[in-house]
Amino acid sequence: MAGRVRNLPLLVILMGTSAAAMYLPAAHALVLRNHAVARSFFYSGSILLVLSAMIAIATANNPARNAARSHLVALIGAYLVLPVMLAVPFAQAVPDTSFFNAWFEMLSCFTTTGATLYDTPGRLPPSLHLWRALVGWMGGFFVLLSAVAILAPLNLGGIEVISGHTPGRGTASGRSAGEASERINRYALVLFPAYTGLTLALWALLLMAGEAGLVALSHAMATLSTSGISPVAGLKGSTSGFTGEALIFIFLIFAVTRRALPGAVMVDRSTPVSQDPEIRMAMFFVGVVTLVLFVRHWIGALELADGQDLPAFFRALWGAAFTTLSFLTTTGFASTDWTSARIWSGLDTPGLILLGLAMIGGGVATTAGGVKLLRVYALFRHGEREMERLIHPSSIGGSGQIARRLRREGAHVAWVFFILFALSIAIVSAALGLTGIAFEPGLVLTIAALTTTGPLADMAAEAPIRFAELGAMAKLILGFAMVLGRVETLALLVLLAPDSWRR
Repeated sequence: MAGRVRNLPLLVILMGTSAAAMYLPAAHALVLRNHAVARSFFYSGSILLVLSAMIAIATANNPARNAARSHLVALIGAYLVLPVMLAVPFAQAVPDTSFFNAWFEMLSCFTTTGATLYDTPGRLPPSLHLWRALVGWMGGFFVLLSAVAILAPLNLGGIEVISGHTPGRGTASGRSAGEASERINRYALVLFPAYTGLTLALWALLLMAGEAGLVALSHAMATLSTSGISPVAGLKGSTSGFTGEALIFIFLIFAVTRRALPGAVMVDRSTPVSQDPEIRMAMFFVGVVTLVLFVRHWIGALELADGQDLPAFFRALWGAAFTTLSFLTTTGFASTDWTSARIWSGLDTPGLILLGLAMIGGGVATTAGGVKLLRVYALFRHGEREMERLIHPSSIGGSGQIARRLRREGAHVAWVFFILFALSIAIVSAALGLTGIAFEPGLVLTIAALTTTGPLADMAAEAPIRFAELGAMAKLILGFAMVLGRVETLALLVLLAPDSWRR
């Protein structure tokens, strides 16, 4: 029986898993005696589970001829089908909302964007906040699984930068449906215990730091999935203080490098952890940006004759470091000391810096979005080599085969992706402009969607942008941008390429 389930189409398995997950908020609502919400989730989960079982029976004896293409289609189909399913209990539990708004909320959660239409305190009952965090957490695990089991064998998702192979051209292994399904099952059994264990560990640590139960669990899920989903509007409503922020800061390392989780794609296995380019790039950006922001706030405080306040001095330093790493990993949590630094210096938030950090993004094969640190590193190394050749035209670039491949083929593919990413920003911004949104908020919303960093709308613009005030067409465009940012343009182009139809 278990073998037959494992051989089902990936999208059908995802549908069944999503339906079964609805029983958790149903049980939570039942414990809180919120029977209306409990019924919404229980009935929706039961009906959708039966529907998934019927589809599973209908597709059980229809294996895919091209397993790689089938799983790539399932990857994109998951972001088209699952948010509709996940929105059913949400729309039923919130009677004064539309199904379209519920779909946008679930799409934002599942893509780990964290943009919410329900930012008013008390607007949603606790069980729905649990559902939002759970959907974001499941979306984060799906990103991890698809990165190592679907995209990596096709040299996509950033792995093409260090593999040296053409994007979309996978290895000979795993082309049959059975081998591809076995690979997904194997990686799922390796990743899920680690992903769940880390989430539970952070939850327990946040509880010991004084955080409330639901808030601690939501923030733990939001940290590991980099969704930034919070039932209390971020860390400003947290009760764990500096200790909670320090714990979250430590666990954000799993969004910086794939080496921190088991089952990682280790094409550059010979590179020691101390020489990991993603860790070094993250340390560089966190260090430089923190220093720039701190000096900026300190100069502002000196002008206000408040620069000698040592506690404010260290709060500003910590607030800048935490917020920098949070937006670099596209999580979007802002330190409570970030606001303190603004009050200390009297200066506004440097939104352009936050936009740049989110665009850079986190590590390859992690839950973070953006361009990814490894692609930025490849472009940096290529530029460094070209500058060296200008001075010494006959010089030979060393550092081994992996480094040479990174500077040449890796930098070429990274540049192609960067151009596609910039082109996506231009197209989505223009589309939002046609709906009547001004250029600056349109650009912020575009980058927030493509980098899956929803909190940018609240922090990077001159005035906070509320997603609830956007029109239906703008939400639809942003929903498309979220999917595009999560799937990545290269994967979409590979799916549409005629060569993949014949294989």
